[in-house]
Amino acid sequence: MVVRPFWRYSLRTVALAYLAVLLIGPVVFIFIKTFEHGFETAWSYVTTPAAVSAFWLSVLIAAIAVPLNTIFGVGTAIVLIRSKARGRRLLDALIDIPFVVSPVIAGLALVLVYGINGWFGSWFADHGIQIIYAPAGMIIATVFVSLPFCVREVAPVLMEVGTEQEQAATTLGASSWQTFWRVTLPSIRQGVAYGVVLTTARALGEIGAVAVVSSNVLGSTVSLPLLVKYRTTTPGPGGITAAYATGTELAVMSLIVLLAMTLLSPQRKDAR
Repeated sequence: MVVRPFWRYSLRTVALAYLAVLLIGPVVFIFIKTFEHGFETAWSYVTTPAAVSAFWLSVLIAAIAVPLNTIFGVGTAIVLIRSKARGRRLLDALIDIPFVVSPVIAGLALVLVYGINGWFGSWFADHGIQIIYAPAGMIIATVFVSLPFCVREVAPVLMEVGTEQEQAATTLGASSWQTFWRVTLPSIRQGVAYGVVLTTARALGEIGAVAVVSSNVLGSTVSLPLLVKYRTTTPGPGGITAAYATGTELAVMSLIVLLAMTLLSPQRKDAR
């Protein structure tokens, strides 16, 4: 009887120590280094024109990528769970491609498709539309890498709630859209919300694919993660401090997303 609590507490201690070394410690260190020269110094690095532009570009990318992947994710989850059409297994496998393909490879593939010498790049160029090395390419790259999250959160919820309520609504004369808005969507809303949170976190922190399709021009095509990378290569201590300040800004945004995820978790379990 004495051995079990000992091993249980030992495992908890090891797990907490592991998290402290790999997660909590680096984040705390970044906050310390950010404010070691005072709050005003850190604030000045966060409010530079390049930092403000990077912040709003990151927000813009997330504001476009998250709704698109939410709509796609809900629709795809319904097809996978409710539909009996052929090709569902293939679609299910294709959804996980962003999980198994390196973001850098994904960015390179986008260059080969939408670049000036790519499959569709010349057509866009002839019509005055620039995809690669422009914000549009960064948005497409972010949509690609964050695509599976909403699907993978909504599909299990759809499977668990079943079809009884939807069938009852159809029997009572509700149309497909009425059934979706009044029955299906309310029953999966927590899964959708959780998927949105995960998609937002991924969109805000993406750097691999975005770095490949970005022209890395300050004030134009540099997001917050790219700005951190840029500032770490800037000579002198000021560049490192600026990188820490930008990293803290990203960390705060991520913590807000993590808080939203934590608040949604109990409701999500209840919904299931």
